[in-house]
Amino acid sequence: MNLTAVTRLFPATLALFCLLSTGAAGASDEVVVGQPAPEFELSDQDGQLHSLEDYRDRWVVLYFYPKDETPGCTTEACEFRDNIFAYRKMNVQILGVSLDDVESHKKFAENHGLPFPLLADPEGTASEAYGVKTKFAGMTLAKRQTFIIDPDGNLAKHYEKVKPATHAEEVLADLELLIAGT
Repeated sequence: MNLTAVTRLFPATLALFCLLSTGAAGASDEVVVGQPAPEFELSDQDGQLHSLEDYRDRWVVLYFYPKDETPGCTTEACEFRDNIFAYRKMNVQILGVSLDDVESHKKFAENHGLPFPLLADPEGTASEAYGVKTKFAGMTLAKRQTFIIDPDGNLAKHYEKVKPATHAEEVLADLELLIAGT
């Protein structure tokens, strides 16, 4: 049974997981604030490749989420969208990542007018490197966690617990402090 079939069979369960997923358990020993962020090369919703190296000399908000078009994931993405001008004013790049494919990301971005790349990680390599790959109800998903990466490519902050409705503003406030401290 593929993920689409499972999603149709268990929409309430998946929606509940995506809404409540905080990533509190199972933090990776490999991702440590102050250390280099794991590299990746993933396609966005338009099929364009992105790597962490592409954003050297810029701050990056790399947020992982479980599934396109689920309540918590949609809320979180739209909150980043609604704050996009504040992020751009600080020259910060937002990148969303899930295990969904490029086509799913394209529909999700179009449906909600998302003005930032959604990176497809269907093999889970980036999710695994960042310690957020998990299994739930027989499905492999990314935990809802966020990483701020500094202009030198180092992890500046890791959010293991994320509240979708307030997270974008929390990250903005922390970025202001981080940028002021550099």
